[in-house]
Amino acid sequence: MTTLFAWLIAAYGMSQIIVYGSIFEGFRQSIHNWGNNPMAYFNAIGKFFSGLISCMMCTSTWVGFFMSFIYSPWVNIMDVHPALGVFFDGMLASGGVWAINTIIEWFEKK
Repeated sequence: MTTLFAWLIAAYGMSQIIVYGSIFEGFRQSIHNWGNNPMAYFNAIGKFFSGLISCMMCTSTWVGFFMSFIYSPWVNIMDVHPALGVFFDGMLASGGVWAINTIIEWFEKK
């Protein structure tokens, strides 16, 4: 249970840094410029990534997919097939990060 909680906190931290961190501000801005430029090459891919890095739920899904290669809660705790574990880890990260982010935003409004 502690490992699962630590995994979710790590997913939240990584997603928070990618979406809101100042260290990636220039990178995010260049992706947004690429997605908003109709004359740019592979504009559809730029729009996809621009939307992806603007949304905590979207980013955390992909963070969960990639974190699954380091440690997979579904494979190690629930004993599912590794291919399914990657999918379920992405969904777990998305839901867990969304819940944590919602609680944090609620406290920020108060």
